[in-house]
Amino acid sequence: MANELIKYEPELNTIPLRKFSPIEMNLFFSIISRMRDKDNQLVRFTFEQLKELSAYKQTSGKAFVHDLERTYDHLMDLRFGRRSKSGLSVERFVMFTDFEIHGDIEQPYVDIRIHNKALPLLNNLESWVRYSLAEFRTLSSSYAKTAFRLLKQYRTQGWAEFSKDDFFELLDVPESYQKNLGEVDRRVLKPIKEELTPLFRGLSIRKKYGKGRGKPVVGYRFSWKQEKNDEDDFSKGQEADTRKKLYNIKHNSSLSDEEKWRAMDRVFGLPLGSSKISANSLKIDEKKSARQAFNQIELLNDLNTTFN
Repeated sequence: MANELIKYEPELNTIPLRKFSPIEMNLFFSIISRMRDKDNQLVRFTFEQLKELSAYKQTSGKAFVHDLERTYDHLMDLRFGRRSKSGLSVERFVMFTDFEIHGDIEQPYVDIRIHNKALPLLNNLESWVRYSLAEFRTLSSSYAKTAFRLLKQYRTQGWAEFSKDDFFELLDVPESYQKNLGEVDRRVLKPIKEELTPLFRGLSIRKKYGKGRGKPVVGYRFSWKQEKNDEDDFSKGQEADTRKKLYNIKHNSSLSDEEKWRAMDRVFGLPLGSSKISANSLKIDEKKSARQAFNQIELLNDLNTTFN
């Protein structure tokens, strides 16, 4: 399942996934990946299959059922629907009409059916957002996961802009952060930069400023090296994928050295700060460039079991 793709109508990206944890996002988009072009037929997922798709780590069956329930509870809260141009007619609906969890049997499973009015989100797509489920699963921050989905909508364009209000709504940024943009930088933008830099070559995030007193932040612009139309999103193998991520980190001029170390930690699933400590343990001369340091770290990684 390394090359599983998620593909859906761009409208799905306009709906904020409020209160979804990273685990619940993994479960939701794993389901989405297998329900495309299934019309309104009932689709069955065994627990084993869904755990593999979502890279679920817990071993407890009760914990898995609990996370499935929470995922569906949050789906029930989403604002799927349409509004007329006049604004006088509004309709609302849930995305799935059936979501039955059968966990008290020898081979537990979940049966899911999409709402008829939600069919255009996953069926007969004329335009779409497409990305790798495996890459999506590697992201640990819910902010990074949402930003990843949003940027992939413009993957061949190479840039995307969001007003501050839209950005905060789509990422479900708490009001307490919104009142202090330093918290947005630290808790929202920083993990996005560190987690997405390995996946988007040349990624940079710039604030857009308005006019007037204090030049307030009015939006955010993301830019990266645009992808080819025929980019397949398929894994080229763990070693090749990892080298590509490290290359993107090393050659990103918008990241500080500290952010590059942390981005490397995220690639290897290490506690934040580990790569920098490893570099220091090599007694790297303070005058050496960060690139030389990264080269030495890569050499170490070639010698250990990371790529095995």
